Amino acid sequence: MPTRVVFFLLPKLHLLDLAGPAQVFSTANDLGYGYDLTYLAEAPEIITAQGVPIRARLDWPELRPADLIVVPGWRSPRFTPTPHISALAKQRLRAHHAAGGSVASVCSGADALGAAGLLDGRRYTTHHDLTDELAARYPKANIVRDVLYVVDDRVITSAGIASGIDLALHLVAAARGADVAARIAREMVVYARRNGDEPQDSAMLRHRGHLSDLAHRVQDIIDSRYADQLRLSDLAAGVGVSERTLTRIFTQATGLTPLRYQQLLRLERAEHLIGHGSTVEAAARAVGFEDARMLRRLRARPVAEPLTGPQPVAGVDVTPLSHGV
Repeated sequence: MPTRVVFFLLPKLHLLDLAGPAQVFSTANDLGYGYDLTYLAEAPEIITAQGVPIRARLDWPELRPADLIVVPGWRSPRFTPTPHISALAKQRLRAHHAAGGSVASVCSGADALGAAGLLDGRRYTTHHDLTDELAARYPKANIVRDVLYVVDDRVITSAGIASGIDLALHLVAAARGADVAARIAREMVVYARRNGDEPQDSAMLRHRGHLSDLAHRVQDIIDSRYADQLRLSDLAAGVGVSERTLTRIFTQATGLTPLRYQQLLRLERAEHLIGHGSTVEAAARAVGFEDARMLRRLRARPVAEPLTGPQPVAGVDVTPLSHGV
């Protein structure tokens, strides 16, 4: 049987919080992977934060443990003392989880899960603008700041907006396989297939705003292997161009050389590990440095600013991209 995904819609929901995950599951169903989408609310029509009305059913369907309830986010809960969710809806969320089902939230949708008691004793995340607010509301829960999504005992929460797509792709990968999620991401033209522990403001996203397919393909390789020693010659061979052409196109598209891009990914990941209690030495080794000396140098100076002036197009990165470690 197809997996039923119930989107529980609250007033003033954000369109992308709903549309992003809905597109993932809808695309999966179009490709034959069995998802049935239902839109449920406590009123027959919901007006979104962007002013678009959405029609929804009022009756809760029968759910199996394999099914999923998703609560998209709505306009900032700091303007509402409590989420607009009834006692019946809270009970339905709790009952589905107690029966072995999964519940998920996008952005401020975590507020609804908290009101239902599903965050107590669990790790969760939300949009970075809302972390302090929800941390104060639900002191029995453990908020995880600056990550894209968190999975804890079938309670899945995401940072919101575009990260709802990452959450949905993760759920598809867990249920149908990583190859299926990758196929869906490609159909949706989603280049940055991010893991849950990536920072909400990531270089993988900041430097993806260009239109160069070749640069995107090189970034895919570096993103997945940033801790490895990558040679420019291997990258060039992997995308079928010369080293000179690769360096020129990559630099024009991203404002960074491949080496500087890899260093930025390593630095961001290391900073994340250090922020979660890792030592500098352990973080350096985890991201691919032989010791902490290069990491300390990178932390002492910016490496992500756009390049200016004439840029070399050959010979810059002929050493391994991990040069200097």
